[in-house]
Amino acid sequence: MFRLSSSLIAVLSASLCAQPVFAEGAAYDVDASDDSRTIIVTGMGDGYLASNSVTATKTDTPLIDIPQTINVVTREQLDDQAHHSLADILRYIPGTTVGQGEGNRDQITLRGQNTTADFFLDGVRDDVQYYRGLYNIERVEILKGPYALIFGRGGGGGIINRVQKSPVIDDFIYAGPASINSFGAYDASVDLNTPLSGAAAVRINAVYESLDSHRDYVGGERYAGNPYVAFNLNDAWKFGLSYEYVNDDRTTDRGIPSIATGAGQPNRPISGYRDQFFGTPGVNRTQFEAQIAKLRLDGQLATNLSFSGTMLYGDYDKTYVNVYANGAASAQNGTVALAAYSDPTQRENFIAQGNLIWDVETGPLAHKILVGAEYGDQQSANRRFNGALSSSTLNLANPVFPTVAFNMVTRDTVSDVTFSSVYVQDQISLGDHIDVVAGLRYDSFDISGTDLLPAIDRPFARKDDKISPRLGVIFKPQENISLYSSYSQSFLPRSGDQFLSLTVSQENLAPEKFTNYEIGAKWDVQPNLNLTLAVFQLERSNATTPDPLNPLASINIGKTRTQGVELAATGKITSLWQVHGGYSYQDAKLVGNNSVRLGQVPKQQASLWNRYDLYPNFAVGLGIIHQSSQFAAIRTTANTTKLPAFTRIDAALFYDVSDTVQLQMNVENLFDANYYSDAHNNNNISTGAPINGRFTIRAQF
Repeated sequence: MFRLSSSLIAVLSASLCAQPVFAEGAAYDVDASDDSRTIIVTGMGDGYLASNSVTATKTDTPLIDIPQTINVVTREQLDDQAHHSLADILRYIPGTTVGQGEGNRDQITLRGQNTTADFFLDGVRDDVQYYRGLYNIERVEILKGPYALIFGRGGGGGIINRVQKSPVIDDFIYAGPASINSFGAYDASVDLNTPLSGAAAVRINAVYESLDSHRDYVGGERYAGNPYVAFNLNDAWKFGLSYEYVNDDRTTDRGIPSIATGAGQPNRPISGYRDQFFGTPGVNRTQFEAQIAKLRLDGQLATNLSFSGTMLYGDYDKTYVNVYANGAASAQNGTVALAAYSDPTQRENFIAQGNLIWDVETGPLAHKILVGAEYGDQQSANRRFNGALSSSTLNLANPVFPTVAFNMVTRDTVSDVTFSSVYVQDQISLGDHIDVVAGLRYDSFDISGTDLLPAIDRPFARKDDKISPRLGVIFKPQENISLYSSYSQSFLPRSGDQFLSLTVSQENLAPEKFTNYEIGAKWDVQPNLNLTLAVFQLERSNATTPDPLNPLASINIGKTRTQGVELAATGKITSLWQVHGGYSYQDAKLVGNNSVRLGQVPKQQASLWNRYDLYPNFAVGLGIIHQSSQFAAIRTTANTTKLPAFTRIDAALFYDVSDTVQLQMNVENLFDANYYSDAHNNNNISTGAPINGRFTIRAQF
């Protein structure tokens, strides 16, 4: 059950990699041991390997001492693989499945739990539906398992945290990468850091992207800018202020439909229509504008007592329009039903959190005690208009795109969510070999709103008070090995990820509950190579899931369970060979009914990215992604659509022209595999891109 095929093992074993041949400067290095250089400290690492994380415990803790599965993708790896989106990254993280997100947002499944909201920026909630950029990001952390103690509500299967680049106090740094791919997409960005004085610095990141695709009529553009100024107020206190503006305008594309394969058999994605657009060109469009301000203060109150605080304000304005396949194809060259809607949303987020960290000893015990509080106010307004199409079907033999008018309001909701939390955590060292991480969090979640539709016109409200525990025990037989066990919980209020509605039938139901049991091992084989193993069981009680037959509704399904194993290897095999890889097995189903399988959870996933330094100025990269078959939505009937297994090979070449200029060529899908990368439901399936190349020139001074 847990075995990979011999051919896949052979391919993984044959892959090569290298340590970077292009030396990254201080703009991409965050050294927690040298506070004089980086004004806001966010962690540390070496190449592809990160050694510490502040996010998982809200204290600066070595990864080997955290009883939790954590995958980290460093800036060096982001650059080497030419990643441009979270989806690019997560395809190389086993145990994580990328969702289509209706062609307008990041959407993922972690350990069987699908989410549009479990995203964070420097540990602060970033739950609006949009595509997150990487231009101003130092690294991306994928934390598995529910940990409401640290993150609050949601996060049932885990969370994705982006760590922002921060100012450096004693260097002038300029980095200016630009790239173009074989579909015609191109981008250019700048990363500029300059000291303002002996105690202040400013860092400016900006990007412009012209988007294009193998899909007909699919394109767009995104531009963003992020100035970040920071000050050493004195030897003990640091202050930072960041502002980001994002403008994203692109085609919404919900992919291709399915087609029946026979009585009692699952549907499959229709073949031969990889590039065919199932919408209306010029109408399918998502427009997103955001302004995000973040204030951060860090300092020492006493020798053994520190404080960190963050306030974030975000104003988000988004509209997306979708014309999409609304059913399976009647035949290979038959017809496909279409539907359409428009969905404008406005959101304001204000979130503040503060943490005290106290290092103290009580007899033979050493404690790192975290006491924190968080407050948030999130105001949302959302409407949905159904579209009237000039033709409700698309003829595959002679496709003619319909016109559409949006004249029927089906949702008109305003809501105000306020939440407040207090939490305490103690990291206890019981001598040299045993550590304990234990804590509790109290959350008060209060939603009030009004469904403004004339036919309904009703207020709704719900308040939940929840206590979430976390307990982890770590045994270290020697300094470079840890064996751990972990128990944790989280919850999700009935208003869901985005607070769009709270129906009469759901208003009095208890929140969904997530409980995770995990045992694992972490081994620093050498200082720059880490191996990890985790075995877990995650249960979701009072579970609901999107109704595959009605995207505006959810269905109650009872209790689900995901059981699995995850392995990972990160770091340098030799001084010339660097890797980031992993394997996961997941069995996700409804408790008491094995025939009901959770959607978008392949049983097996494996990936390995390698880079090998052939010469001082020349390196090669090789990567592989394998994913077994998965259901596009929760399998409740025999004809639920099933996406076939696939294997994709990627490659790269790196050449240093000089100390300051690097050329890079990445090739995705080297052997032109035909595959289906992700889905939103049974009839909105994304096609994997054919072989394509991206050329990058990177200059740094």
